[in-house]
Amino acid sequence: MGFHFTPLLLTLLLFSTLHSRSSSQTFKCSTPTTCHSLIDYISPNTTTFSHIKTLFSVKNIHSILAANNLPLSTLPNSTIPANQPIKISFPCMCINNTGHSNKQPIYTVQKDDGLSHIATEVFSGLVTYQEIAAVNNIPDVNLIKVGQKLWIPLPCNCDDVDGVKVVHYGHVVEAGSSLELIAQAYGTSTDTLVKLNGVNDSSLLAGQVLDVPLQACNSSVRSDSVDYPLLVPNNTYFFTANNCVKCKCDAANNWTLQCEASGIKPSNWSTCPAMQCEGGLLSIDNSTTSGCNVTTCAYAGFIKNQSIFTTLATRSACPVTAAPGSYASRTGLSWNYLFISLHLILLLVYLL
Repeated sequence: MGFHFTPLLLTLLLFSTLHSRSSSQTFKCSTPTTCHSLIDYISPNTTTFSHIKTLFSVKNIHSILAANNLPLSTLPNSTIPANQPIKISFPCMCINNTGHSNKQPIYTVQKDDGLSHIATEVFSGLVTYQEIAAVNNIPDVNLIKVGQKLWIPLPCNCDDVDGVKVVHYGHVVEAGSSLELIAQAYGTSTDTLVKLNGVNDSSLLAGQVLDVPLQACNSSVRSDSVDYPLLVPNNTYFFTANNCVKCKCDAANNWTLQCEASGIKPSNWSTCPAMQCEGGLLSIDNSTTSGCNVTTCAYAGFIKNQSIFTTLATRSACPVTAAPGSYASRTGLSWNYLFISLHLILLLVYLL
């Protein structure tokens, strides 16, 4: 006797097949440490920044705006269209060769929730229900309680890439994309993506979370600072020193981190301390010019006793001139000799 599939049964089978192929990707890291990472969140429905802030246990909406290079004036209840990627900045920890978000976000189980629903629907497939069960020591995935607090282990990484410190970004792959297109978009190489993720174009799936390393701007932050190493990727900004300092990365500025007083309320201090360089003549992000040398008062880190470090950073704005014997110098001399020789030839022709 043959099987007869009703439309409803076919729909249920298709739904089960689609959701058995998780888009989540475990990120491997070799060095036990902590850092900050980014990940895409794509809501299937219209949402708000306020909702995303709550869902991902983000302390301040400013960090979401900063990760997406949006104006600080953006309101918490501003709507975000369905299926629009929003980058989330979160603390990452690497342990046992695996990177997970550091004890956050914390999700409170609602009525009729199941681990599969939480993983695939609420958090859009950024994790699997098995990963949620493992980190929360849940022996039976079918037994969770309303009001129960669950740690959602977002994938992340803290490792250097080819000896360079980077910000690891959990990029959700779009339909029709490729490793080459992703590498070009984010300033990395196809080989690096293959090495980090163990995938190729034939195994790349839409919705998969891919570990993409982002180059960060150079900073003057000291190694004894709480926020060392301060890594801010291109076209983003970041709040540090208990929200007293805002640092922005723009590749057009020679990949040099630009930090200034944030102008917002500090998170753990009553007020923000003074941010002036030695001598008190320059405040943070202020510059002075002497000849063609530009000296800037740069942010250099902070410690917990309400102290912010600064340093004077000098760069040359002088036009670059060719050194004697260099290619440019030799080329310039060659043209000069040619010009003089032509004039001598014309003069001889005229005299004859």
